[in-house]
Amino acid sequence: MNTSIFARLSTVLAFTFFTVSAMADNTLVKMKTSEGDIYLELYNDKAPLSVANFLSYAKEGFYNGTIFHRVISNFMIQGGGFTETLERKPTKAPIKNEANNGLKNLKGTISMARLPDPHSATSQFFINVQDNASLNFTGEQNTYTWGYAVFGKVVRGMDVANEIRFTPTAGKMPFRKDVPMKNMVIESVTVVDKLPEAKEPAS
Repeated sequence: MNTSIFARLSTVLAFTFFTVSAMADNTLVKMKTSEGDIYLELYNDKAPLSVANFLSYAKEGFYNGTIFHRVISNFMIQGGGFTETLERKPTKAPIKNEANNGLKNLKGTISMARLPDPHSATSQFFINVQDNASLNFTGEQNTYTWGYAVFGKVVRGMDVANEIRFTPTAGKMPFRKDVPMKNMVIESVTVVDKLPEAKEPAS
């Protein structure tokens, strides 16, 4: 075999092995929603506290029956804290903000939602539906510079996220706006071993 071809092939194989190995170290979860399934790869290495926190809620069934209660079509879809009747669920203690992990709030990433206190995230999360540079970590000075911690990304089901993204919204107590008029329900969040086989497109 030509030496240059062999070298290029070796590089490709090494990169593929590295990529597969890196993903193997992360956790894959299936978020079953009323609109379809969203599969998420969680970054155990980059955001261990956020991932462990999210998985603890998931394994306890906390997210079952919660909704995406805040949906902004050119920003993000947020859920994981309220029931279908917009009752807030009691949560565990907040976790440390891991937004300084180098990950960016790019389209398709999932991040921890929080209050103005940078270290106030509990169960709520959001999926970015566009690149949101304003949410990235830029320093530890204040609530704005701390940003929001990315802890995973959508690896399948962004079409489902977009269905939720473009659903009509309105005000519903206790929120003045951005609540889906039809409940976008999270039915379950479970850890899975692999992605299901992709469906063949209809002929």
